[in-house]
Amino acid sequence: MSKSVADKPHAVCIPYPEQGHTLPLLQLAKLLHSNGFHITFVIPEFYHDHIRHSQGPDVMKGLSDFQFRIIPDGLPPSERKASPDVPTLCDSTRRNFLNPFKQLVAGLNSSVEVPSISCIIADGVLSFAIKAAEELGIPEVQFWTASACGFMGYLYFDELIQRGILPFKDETFLSDGTLDTPINWIPGMKNIRLRDLPSFIRTTNIDDVMFDFMGSETRNCFSSSAIIFNTFDELEHDVLEAISTKFPQIYTVGPLSLLSKEVTESHLKPLRLSVWKEDQKCPEWLDTQAPKSVVYVSFGCLTTVTDQKLREFAWGLAESKQPFLWVLRPDMVLGDAAILPEDFLEETKNRGFLASWCPQEQVLAHPSVGAFLTHCGWNSTLEGICGGVPLICWPFFADQQPNTRYACVHWGIGMELNDDVKRTDIIAILKEIMEGDKGKELRQNAEEWKRKAEHSTDVGGSSYGNFNRLIKEHFYVN
Repeated sequence: MSKSVADKPHAVCIPYPEQGHTLPLLQLAKLLHSNGFHITFVIPEFYHDHIRHSQGPDVMKGLSDFQFRIIPDGLPPSERKASPDVPTLCDSTRRNFLNPFKQLVAGLNSSVEVPSISCIIADGVLSFAIKAAEELGIPEVQFWTASACGFMGYLYFDELIQRGILPFKDETFLSDGTLDTPINWIPGMKNIRLRDLPSFIRTTNIDDVMFDFMGSETRNCFSSSAIIFNTFDELEHDVLEAISTKFPQIYTVGPLSLLSKEVTESHLKPLRLSVWKEDQKCPEWLDTQAPKSVVYVSFGCLTTVTDQKLREFAWGLAESKQPFLWVLRPDMVLGDAAILPEDFLEETKNRGFLASWCPQEQVLAHPSVGAFLTHCGWNSTLEGICGGVPLICWPFFADQQPNTRYACVHWGIGMELNDDVKRTDIIAILKEIMEGDKGKELRQNAEEWKRKAEHSTDVGGSSYGNFNRLIKEHFYVN
C-alpha cells in the first residue's frame, strides 16, 4: 500500500439494515469518499442478498477505496426477506451483530491492504458499535437517521413511566381520548399530544421489544463521542437546541440528499442499495402530465395495510379524478398480495400509474407532482421538503407520528389523514390540497422550506459548514 493511500482517513459505516436507514448513511459515506476518505460499508447477509437480487450481482463492485463487507445477521429463515419483522430484526441486531462486527473491524485495522481505521460511523440504533469501538480503541460517532423530534420523543420514554402515564392499563387508551392528552414537559417540543410521540408508547407492556429497544438505543447515543443528524438547524431549531444542552457534540448535516449532490464520483452517484427494483418509467410518465397536477402516493418500505384500507385508498384516488402515481409494494397488504380491483384499474387507466417502487427523490423533484400522500418517514419528509411539495400525512409507526405533527402544525406543509381512512376523506383532502386555498398556503410554505433546505446545504450554509466541521473535529485523527 502506498504512503498516500495509507495516510487516507478510513471510515467504517454500518447502517441499521433497512432501506430508510441505509440510504442516508450511504449518502454520508459518498460525501466522505468525495472528501478523500477510504470507506468500508458494512451490511448483513440478508440485506446483501436482496440488493443483489433487485440491483444485479455487480451493484456493489466498484472503487478500490469504497468497499462493502458482509456480516452474518442471525435472522431465522422465515425473516430473511426484504422487510423482516421489525421487532425480530431489532432484537437480532442487539443479540447477534457485536462479535461479527468487532471481528471485521479488528481484521480491517490489522490489514496492510487498507488504511488504519480513523472512525466508525454507526446508525443511532446500533449502540453495539460504541462498545466495539471502545474495546478496539477506535473513535466512533452515531448517525441518527430519523428526525430530531423523533429522537427527543424516544429520549423521554423513561419519563412517561416515571410520571405514571405508561404502561397503559388496557387497550381503551386507543379510543377514549387518552392520546389527546397534551404533553408540555419535553424540552424543545411544544404543542404536542401523547399521540404525537413515537408510536411505540402505545403499549400496555413496557417490556415490549420496540419500546425498550428505541428508548435504550436513543439514550445510548450519548455514550458516543458525537451524534450526526440528517436535518438542518432551521427546520428543528428548538428540539436541536434542547438536545445540545444535554449533549453538545451534535452535527446537523441535512438534508443529505441535497448535500450529497457534491459527490463527484460518477460510479458512486447512482449507487442506492435499494432492496426493491425501481421502475424507471415513473419519471417518463410524469413528463406527460400537467404541472403540479399529480398526486404521488408512497408509504415507504415498511408500512402495511389491510385489504379494506387498500380499497379505500384506491377508490379515494379514483373518485377524486386527480392524476396519480402510486407506489404499491408487493408485500404491502397484510397477509395477501397487493391486488387492486379490475374496475378500479379500468376507471383510472388513463390518469393513474402504478409502480412497485420508484426513484422517489427524482419523482418529488418533478414539476408535475403537486402533492405527496406519505407515511411521513423521515427520508420521505425531507425529500418532500426538498421538492417543495405539500404533504398528505398518514403515519404508520415509529417517528412518523411526530414528523406528521411537525409537518402539519409547526412547518405548515401538511394535512393529516385519519388513521381509519375512508375514501370520502381522501377525496376531500385531495380536493383541498390540489385546488383549495389551504393547498395554496401549504404549497407556498413548502416552497419556502425548500429554499431554506437549499440554503443550509449551499456553501456557507449551516449544514455545509457542520459537515466540514465534523470532518475536522472528529475524523482526521493520528
